[in-house]
Amino acid sequence: MRPTPAPLRTAILLTAVGLTLPAQAAQVAFDDSWKEQRFSLFSSNDYGFDGDTLTVESDGTVSLAYSPLPDTLWSATTAAWNWSVTESVPASDLSVKGGDDRNLAMYFVFLPEAEADALREESVRKLLTNDAARVLVYVWGGDHVRGDKLDSPYLGDRGKTIVLRPAGTGSETEAVDLAADFNAAFGSDPTALVGVAVSGDSDDTESAIRASVSNLSVE
Repeated sequence: MRPTPAPLRTAILLTAVGLTLPAQAAQVAFDDSWKEQRFSLFSSNDYGFDGDTLTVESDGTVSLAYSPLPDTLWSATTAAWNWSVTESVPASDLSVKGGDDRNLAMYFVFLPEAEADALREESVRKLLTNDAARVLVYVWGGDHVRGDKLDSPYLGDRGKTIVLRPAGTGSETEAVDLAADFNAAFGSDPTALVGVAVSGDSDDTESAIRASVSNLSVE
C-alpha cells in the first residue's frame, strides 16, 4: 500500500481535530486590471505594469493607479510588498495640503459589503468619496518617522496616513497588519477590502520620482 504524502496526512490530521490549514497569501498582479486615475487633465504619472512589479515615474505630476480585488480577498487582514526608490521627492509635511509630496503611497480601500456589491464597477475616485469608505494609506515620504499616523488632508475622517519610510531612496520590504491599523484608525473591525492603489506625488515640489513596487500580496 502506497504511503499517504506528508502534506495530505497533515490536512487529514488537522481536519480530524477541527482545525484548518493556514490561508495562503494571494499575490496581487500588476496587470490590465489596473487603471490610472488622474486628478488633473494635465498631470499624469508614467506607470509600468509588469506582472509582479509596478514602476512609477513622476516628473512634477501626480496620479493614482487602482485595481479592484475579487470578493474572495475581501476578508484579507494583512498585506506585504517590496518597494524601491531611486529618485526621491524632498521631505515635507504630509498632513497639510500643498507641498505634501511623497514617493509612493499604498492605498487599501475598504467598504461595507452592501456598498461593495453596489459599487463594483465604479471608479476609484467615486469609491474614495463614498461616505462609507475607509482608506489606509501607507507612505514612503515626508519629514515624519516610521509609525507616525496622520489625518488625511484629502480624505477627512475616511482616511488615515501611516508613515512607513521618510523621504529618501533605498529598497525595503514591508508587512502590515491591516486589521490592527484599521481598528486603531477607525475604532472598529475592518470592512471588506475591495481594492488597492499606488500613487506617486511630485507636483507640489516640482520634483521627480523613480520608484517601484513588487510582490504585493494580501491575506
